[in-house]
Amino acid sequence: MNPEPNVLGEYLRARRELVTPDQVGLPVTGSRRVPGLRREEVALLAGISAEYYLRLEQGRDRNPSPQVLESIGRVLLLEDDTHLLGLAAERPRRKRQKVRRETVPASTARLVAALPFPAFIEGRYMDVLVANPLAAAISPRLRAGGNRLRDVFLDPAEQALFSNWEGAAAGLLAGFRRSVGGEIDDPRVIELVGELTLASPEFRRLWSRHDVGPRAGATVTFHHPQVGTLQLDREKLALSGADGVMLVVYHPTPQTDSAEKLALLASMTATTTTTDSDTDRAAPRHETRPVPSSEWMNPSRPGRR
Repeated sequence: MNPEPNVLGEYLRARRELVTPDQVGLPVTGSRRVPGLRREEVALLAGISAEYYLRLEQGRDRNPSPQVLESIGRVLLLEDDTHLLGLAAERPRRKRQKVRRETVPASTARLVAALPFPAFIEGRYMDVLVANPLAAAISPRLRAGGNRLRDVFLDPAEQALFSNWEGAAAGLLAGFRRSVGGEIDDPRVIELVGELTLASPEFRRLWSRHDVGPRAGATVTFHHPQVGTLQLDREKLALSGADGVMLVVYHPTPQTDSAEKLALLASMTATTTTTDSDTDRAAPRHETRPVPSSEWMNPSRPGRR
């Protein structure tokens, strides 16, 4: 038995179950006990044998030709078969992976801080690596150390921000699938998928669909608790030399109601930041004695409080 995950077969099965006979011009006769297309129907339309297609889904054949996959992709109504082709690409057997550490160059972090729009850096696992204060003003969850998948699927306050939360969640998850590709044995992927599968029924439903989509720009409508409805264009720009790491920027159409509200939010954020800084400077400073390492390393000693 092949110990490697059957990512190609799972993808084919999930997508097959989402295509109905009438979508591909097949007549429906009698009752159907399976959702979507039958295996033999996919094989017939793709011009391959039913036995061969069965081997693909079961993982007994993992190296079909690009021509076969392109034919299957057409039957499964895939707009882009890049992901399908990538799942079948031969990969050398890898040792047990370590969690990838994603870092942001100091110059990129300075750029994010200097931008006049809400901006943050998003890693390949949808972690927030860097964010500016205006991004945090849009959502308090947009701070370094957060994870967009966890926030969007598990946090009711984050969900309430979106006018179309279900669409936002589906798009985010499809982008995550594209980002990680067939590397479902990546420890970080296992951690996130396992946690969210247990905690979110919506995540379970969407994950089982195997939807794949680009991490691309869009127009997003927020229901902000302070300034009301904000319609912002979102850009996602890949950073050179950093696999899967992207700069995300929200910006309004000039001279619109949303532009005025974002300017108001920026003003409120700047005022809050200035007030916090003034408070820190004005706070009385008290003399404190340095605590020897022998005390904090050994709490049982008399000098430890």
